[in-house]
Amino acid sequence: MKAIKAELIRFMMSYKFALSEISTKIDILKQEFQYIHEYNPFEHVNSRMKTLESIINKAKRKGSDFSLKSIKENIRDIAGVRIICSFVSDIYVISEMLEKQKDIHVIESKDYIQNPKPNGYQSLHLIVQIPVFMSDREEHVCVEIQIRTIAMDFWASLEHKIYYKYNKEIPKTMRDELKEAAITAAQLDAKMEKINQEVNKIKETDTEDELRDLMGNNERLPLPYEIME
Repeated sequence: MKAIKAELIRFMMSYKFALSEISTKIDILKQEFQYIHEYNPFEHVNSRMKTLESIINKAKRKGSDFSLKSIKENIRDIAGVRIICSFVSDIYVISEMLEKQKDIHVIESKDYIQNPKPNGYQSLHLIVQIPVFMSDREEHVCVEIQIRTIAMDFWASLEHKIYYKYNKEIPKTMRDELKEAAITAAQLDAKMEKINQEVNKIKETDTEDELRDLMGNNERLPLPYEIME
C-alpha cells in the first residue's frame, strides 16, 4: 500500500509540475509580448487539476480501467489551463505562440469557434504534451489548454452553473435561450474585433504622421541604420 500511495503521489505531482511549466511559459510570452508590442493579449490565466474522485468518475464513464497507465493514456485533461483574451484574433495569436515552443507538442486541437458546439459553446481547445524532468525519470505529461474571449468565458461559466443547477436536465426553452445568448456573445466579439482593427489602423496612421512631422513633410523616412548614424 505504501508503494502504491507513493506512485499515486508522484503521478499527481507530474501534472502539478506540468502546470507550473506551462504557466511559466505563458508568463514569459505575456511579458515579452507586452514589451515588444506594448499590448497584452492575455486578460486572465487560470489553472486547475482534477481531483482523484473526478479522475476516477471520468475513467468509469470512458470505460477505462483504474491503472495509472490507462488513466494517463485515456484522460488527457487532468491538468488544465484556461486563457482569457479580449479579442478573437488574440486566441489564434496565443495558440500560434504556444505551438511554436520547441518542447510543447500539440496532440489535438479542437476549434469550437469556427465550429461551435450544438449548445452554442465556443472556445479553442488544445491538448499539449510537455516534458517534466523528475529526479529519476522524464515524464511526458498532457495538459489541456482552453483559449477563449471574455464573452465566451462569461457565457460558458453561466451555462455550466445552470447545467448543474438543473442536474444536467435543462428545459428546452432555457436551452434555446442559452443558444440565443451564445449567438449574441459571438456577435459582440465580432463587433469588438472590428472596433479593435479600426483603432489599430488609426494608431498606425498616427505613428506614420508623427514620424513624418519629425523629419519634415517633404523628407522620406530614414532607414534604421541612418537613425543610428
